[in-house]
Amino acid sequence: MLRPESIALNLSPLPRQPAATPWPTGRWSRNQPVVSDADQLRQYCDEIFQLNEAQGVTYALQIISQGELVLDRYDAGASAAYLQYSWSMAKSITHALVGILVKQGKLDIYAPAAVPEWQDDARRDITLDQLLRMSSGLEFQEDYIDSGSDVIAMLQFDGRHDVGAFAANKPLIHAPGSVWSYASGTTNIICRILKDTVEGGASGMLRFMNDELFEPLGIRSATPKFDTSGTFIGSSYLFATPQDFARFGLLYLRDGVWDGQQILPAGWVDYARTPTYQSDTEAYGAQWWLSPDHPDWFYCGGYDGQRILCVPQKDLVIVRCGRTPVAEVDYIWERIAAIVSLF
Repeated sequence: MLRPESIALNLSPLPRQPAATPWPTGRWSRNQPVVSDADQLRQYCDEIFQLNEAQGVTYALQIISQGELVLDRYDAGASAAYLQYSWSMAKSITHALVGILVKQGKLDIYAPAAVPEWQDDARRDITLDQLLRMSSGLEFQEDYIDSGSDVIAMLQFDGRHDVGAFAANKPLIHAPGSVWSYASGTTNIICRILKDTVEGGASGMLRFMNDELFEPLGIRSATPKFDTSGTFIGSSYLFATPQDFARFGLLYLRDGVWDGQQILPAGWVDYARTPTYQSDTEAYGAQWWLSPDHPDWFYCGGYDGQRILCVPQKDLVIVRCGRTPVAEVDYIWERIAAIVSLF
């Protein structure tokens, strides 16, 4: 169960699905965007797609307004059926899977995490909550360029066959809960716990993901990647169409409810968007990113500028898929912010 003290009291209310708008379990209800300046919207969208060589490429952009698909655009050979990388947006999907098991009474996020390697040392006190909030205290170098990177070793070299074990064997360098440090390894430790809880290896986990999350939302394209041990590589690898990523975003914008069914436990979305860490440039909740400049925003963020943005006050979900270097992502983000301001 969630503890009331973990939920911030000043979060923006999450909007309900308008009564006249059907849930997109089958097809999306479509409409025209209602904005203050249609020409400006067109210009900002053009700028997101018309990138120079240094800025990379945008494959897809979706805007969901009040539960309806009001913009659906593709480029560079992509289409509505083209599967896109999640990269670290998969972390937020991992958060949903944990929530479902919490709702079923199979996980307690405030209890010490069930990790065999930790039972004889100080790591045994690390909780699932601290893993979800990236504050485990474990050593992990999140670097996608340096040859000493733990995340590259985990995903592509020494740790690739058992990503959870690779991360779980890292030493403790801070007291659990005392330091925030973004680490893909912590998410894969969570995913190994999920596998052990669900049972049945990769096939059992896939069945659980489909039955409890994807199928109820009408998500048909989701293709998670598993390591050799059967652990979902939830730090990084889930492929789906942009419209299916948008369905996932709408689930969170609707407080974990879908067409009258409570998919996620009550309060789970607020738990995700309750701040764990904040600086002038970035903020984080629990496997979801927050925005220092826009307190009501919360989003799934992935390498190359992948985004599923939820804006409660505007009842918006915006999905952007593409390949943009980290140094250039602000260009995309600024234009998405400008688009939000038009609604």
